[in-house]
Amino acid sequence: MLANGLRTEVEPFPQTEKEFYEIQDRLRALAPDDLKGKLVIGGFLDHPYGPDNWQCADCIYYLANRKWCDLPELAVPVEPQWYCRLWRM
Repeated sequence: MLANGLRTEVEPFPQTEKEFYEIQDRLRALAPDDLKGKLVIGGFLDHPYGPDNWQCADCIYYLANRKWCDLPELAVPVEPQWYCRLWRM
């Protein structure tokens, strides 16, 4: 879907815990199998993003052995070079 041009909510990047939790609440409202909704709300891109070229491989939620995002509200397969706006160091 990302390679085919799916437009996602890359901005705004959550600057506070409150903004982060608001995005999590929106994700929790989705059906567990709503992959498209998770990609859109999570702000996924299929390439690094931001001033420091953030990518999933550098995020605390990324499970390298499984290529998986372990943030409970997302829980989706991801590639290491992808990005989402819930990225955490």
